[in-house]
Parts: sequence; structure tokens; C-alpha cells
Amino acid sequence: MRRVAKSIANLVGHTPLLEIVRYNTIHRTQAKIIVKLESFNPLSSVKDRVALALIEDGEEKGLLKPDTTIVEATTGNMGIGLAAIAATRGYRIILTIPNSCCEESKSLLKALGAEIVLTDGNLGIQGAIDKSVEIAKNMENVYMPQQFGNPANFEIHQKTTALEIIGDTEGKIDVFVSGIGSGGTITGVGRALKSILKNVEVVGVEPKESPLLTKGKTGVHRIHGLGAGFLPDVLDKSIVDKIYHIDYEHSVMTVQQLAKYEGILVGISSGASLAVATQLAKKKEYKDKVILVILPDTGERYLSTSLFETDP
Repeated sequence: MRRVAKSIANLVGHTPLLEIVRYNTIHRTQAKIIVKLESFNPLSSVKDRVALALIEDGEEKGLLKPDTTIVEATTGNMGIGLAAIAATRGYRIILTIPNSCCEESKSLLKALGAEIVLTDGNLGIQGAIDKSVEIAKNMENVYMPQQFGNPANFEIHQKTTALEIIGDTEGKIDVFVSGIGSGGTITGVGRALKSILKNVEVVGVEPKESPLLTKGKTGVHRIHGLGAGFLPDVLDKSIVDKIYHIDYEHSVMTVQQLAKYEGILVGISSGASLAVATQLAKKKEYKDKVILVILPDTGERYLSTSLFETDP
């Protein structure tokens, strides 16, 4: 019974790659776009990797013990991953989340046994972070994973996500595209790819409505999972060769096209990254190149929103 897992932690990672042939053909791309479907993780997002890494990091450092309470800020996916892993190990977990986040995320957190504290949606993730710090200060035996500042965030992508990509493509990848939220994915994968594939180009994506990295400005935006509104400590900008911004409308259209052309449901941040990759794939300088895009989560998490309400 070697193939029988003992915990959902054993099922994290090893997500598939898919060449989106019909999508590429319809868009007449000159490059080949391949996507990595992180929705195949147990709780359907790339944050499952990081959640497991952050909890194990706390355990290894002696910061997380059986009577410790986990307190963290989230906009959804990270909290869901943490709540799931916490459930398998018997930890109490309190999560602060902006009230503007989708109903599916809130319901999933409750179902997994997390205690949630809603914060003002207008304050974004920073408001949730501030509230989590306030809660932790008034408690004993608390562990704060701190995804935006904990090196374990990007290290897990160096150790797993990047090596999966290199192994599955046999190193035949020219461009790596990832949205920038906490910065962990693009930093970890980018570092590993560049250490092994010397000519790979690393491309970051941020919301047009909050172009902090490209224009030094922040603003309210609707691309869930991207654009934290501040520079996360785990983000290594030196790894990123180019950063493009994309608007909400193009992100939505791309999500809907992927569903219609390929039968794949993804979230809005996936649409943003794929939209940028599609723009690159149509340029002459990218002819015959392989562009790999991280698609962080599933579109099923956003069915209560307007994401799929109009035709592409």
C-alpha cells in the first residue's frame, strides 16, 4: 500500500502541466503556452504548498507546539491551506480576512474549523494584517506564520514547484510568468530556474489599478491574490526581468476564454497572468519559445462573484 497517503500533507505538490493547445490556436500565438495547474493541490491552490511549509517551519523551530494557536491574515487561499493543515494536526487557528473576500473562501474556512475575524474590505490585506497583530499581542502561545515575511514561503517553491517544472519540461522553458502577491512563487521559482536554466526570462504580473512595482502607485483593485499594496519582504525584485500590469477586464476575459476553450476553471489572478503571457506569445520576439504560466487556483472559488457571468 505504498501509494496510500497518510495525510493531505502528502498530497501537496506534483501538480500537472498542460499545453493549452486550443487556446493557443484560437489566439494564434507564436509561442507555446504551457500552464501549471495549482488547483490540483488538495485545497485547490498554490498556497497549499506555502501553508504546509510555514507550519512545518514553525514546528521545526519549536515555535508551534500542540497548545499553540496559529494567527494569520489572509485573503482566502493561504488561510484555507493553513486551516486544512492545522486540522490534520489539531491546531487551533484564527484567521483575519477582509469582509470583501468571496463568500466561498469564508465558508471553506468555517468548514475547516478556523475561527475567522472579518476586517474592513477597504483596508485590504493590510487591514487584516494589522488586526492579526493586534489579536496575537493579546494572546499567549501564538504562532504567526507571516507569509509576507517568512523565507519558508519562497523556499518551498525553490524546493518543489521549480523542480517539478524543470523535471516535467526537461528544462525546455524560455519564459516563466507569475503573478506577484506575497512574492513567494516568483522569487522561489525564479531563483531556482535561473540557477539551472541560464537564459530563462522571469516575468511578473501586477494589477493595472495598483501598479506599485511598475509605477510606484497603489490603488484599489479587484484582481484577488495580486497587488498586496506594499513590498513584501519575501519578494526579490532582482530575480524578475520584466513586470507587466494588466487590468481587471482583460483578466476576466481570459478566465472566461480558458473555461470556454479548454474546460479549465481558474481564478482571477490566473487570468491576469495568462493574459500577460498571451500578449507576449503573440510577439515576434517570442516566436517558437515556450512560456510557462502558474495558474494559482480554481475558478470554483469565485462562482458567487461576477467572474463567469458574461460571455468572453
